[in-house]
Amino acid sequence: MDSAYVIHGDDDVAVAIAPIAAGARVRAGDVELRAVQEIPRGHKIALRAIAAGAPVRKYGFPIGVATQAIALGEHVHSHNLATALGGVDDYAYTPAPPATLPRVDASFRGYRRANGRVGTRNEIWILCTVGCVTRTAQRLARLGAEKLEGRVDGVHAFTHPFGCSQLGDDLGKTRSLLAALAAHPNAGGVLILGLGCENNQLDALLKEIPDLDRTRLRSFATQAEDDELEAGMAALEELVAIAEHDTRSDCPLSDLVIGLKCGGSDGLSGVTANPLVGAIADRVAAAGGAPVLTEVPEIFGAERLLMARSADARVFGEIVALVNDFKSYFISHGQPVHENPSPGNKAGGITTLEEKSLGAVQKGGRSVVTQVLRYGARTQRAGLALLEAPGADGVSSTALTAAGATVLLFTTGRGTPMGFPAPTLKIASNSALAEKKPHWIDFDAGRVLSGMNFAQAADELFQLVLDTASGAVTRSERNDEREIAIWKDGVTL
Repeated sequence: MDSAYVIHGDDDVAVAIAPIAAGARVRAGDVELRAVQEIPRGHKIALRAIAAGAPVRKYGFPIGVATQAIALGEHVHSHNLATALGGVDDYAYTPAPPATLPRVDASFRGYRRANGRVGTRNEIWILCTVGCVTRTAQRLARLGAEKLEGRVDGVHAFTHPFGCSQLGDDLGKTRSLLAALAAHPNAGGVLILGLGCENNQLDALLKEIPDLDRTRLRSFATQAEDDELEAGMAALEELVAIAEHDTRSDCPLSDLVIGLKCGGSDGLSGVTANPLVGAIADRVAAAGGAPVLTEVPEIFGAERLLMARSADARVFGEIVALVNDFKSYFISHGQPVHENPSPGNKAGGITTLEEKSLGAVQKGGRSVVTQVLRYGARTQRAGLALLEAPGADGVSSTALTAAGATVLLFTTGRGTPMGFPAPTLKIASNSALAEKKPHWIDFDAGRVLSGMNFAQAADELFQLVLDTASGAVTRSERNDEREIAIWKDGVTL
C-alpha cells in the first residue's frame, strides 16, 4: 500500500497518509523514494527536486513558490514554501464545459412548509433582536423543553450579543441574518424576543422576514410585559399547539438544501472528506437541489476554478465582485489577504492559503455555480450557490443555515464539538480523529485511504445525509451543541 497519496499526476508533492520516519522508503503512486526527514501525517513530501523560486503544485495547481531549493524526498512546508497571493485581481470569463453529474433517484422524509420549502426538523426556535435578552431566551428554552417535551423535535434559543450600538450596514447584516433564520423551514414555530429600546427594533425586523407566516410567529418586547417569562411560555404553548400537528412526508432530493463547511482542516481534508462531500453536493445539484458553499477567504487562490463553472457571465461577474469585495475588506483593515491557514491547519500539514483553498473547494464538487448570495440572503434556485461569509466556523455555519441549508456537512481534520441550528454532520478526514472522538464524529472519511472504495464511501455518506434529513440525530444534536454567530464588521457605539 502507498505510504503517501498523489492527488494529481502533475503534482510536485504527495501527502503522507501516516507519519513517515526519516530515511524510510516511500511509495507514492508510481514513484518510490526515500524520505529525507520525518514527514508527519497529512504533510507533504517532494516527489522531485524543486528549484528555489519555482511554483510547487498540488491538486494539479500551484500552491505557492519554493523559498529555497527542495530535494527529492524532502518535507515541504512553511520552512521552504510560501504563498504567491497578493491583492485584488482582474479575471477573465473563460467558462469550462459543464461536468456530467451523476443522477440518483432518492428522497427523504421532511416537513413541507406553506411557502414550499422543506425542513428536516420540526422545532420551535427562540430568536433575539438584541443581546440584552439572551438569558431570558435561554431560560424560556429550558422551561419550554421541560414542559413541552415530545410534542415537537425540540425548543431551542439561538442568542447573540449584538442588535444594539450598531450602525448602517453592520446593523443591516444582523437584521438580515435574523430575518432569514426566522423563515427557516426547520422551525415549525418562531418566538422573537426584543427588549424595546435597541437599535434593532422588533417592527423593522418583522418587516424584513421573507415569506412571513404570522400563524407560526410570536414576538414581543420584554420591557412591555409585566412578566416576560409568563408571556414567553404562553407564546411557546401556542406555537407548539400548531407545530405538533406537522408530519413528515416523502420529499424529492430536489427539496434538499445542504451547507458545505470545513473547520480544523488538515492535509488530508482535501484528499478524503472534502471530495466525498463534493460527491454529495453533485448528487444534490444534479437532482435539482441546492448545495451551498461559503468561506470566501478560503477560496482565494482557487477562485478561478469556481469562476470557470459559472452558469453565465452574470454569475461570473457576481463571483468576481464577491471575491474582490472580500479582499478589499481585508486590505481596508490593513490585513493581507493571505493571513491563513490557522496554526491548527499548519500543524495538520496545510502550508499556504492556495493549498487550503484548493482543498476547500473540493466540497463544491463539479457542479455549475448558479447563484451568488450575499450575507443573510437565501437560496433561490437549484444548483451550487456561493455564499458571502468569512471562514470562522460559527459565522459561516450560521450563514449557511440562514441561506436555507437544512443539513450541514462539516468536514474536519482536527475536530470540533460545535453544532449549529441545522443538523450538522461532522466528517473526519482521518480515521485517527474518528477513533479518538466518536462522540463528535458522524462519519469517518479516512477509510478511503485504508482500503474503502471511494464510491462505496460516497454511497454511505449519501445515505447518512438522507437519514439525517429524515430525522436521524447527529452527534452534535445528541450533545446539545447548538449556537449561532453573527458577522460583525462595523463600528460599535
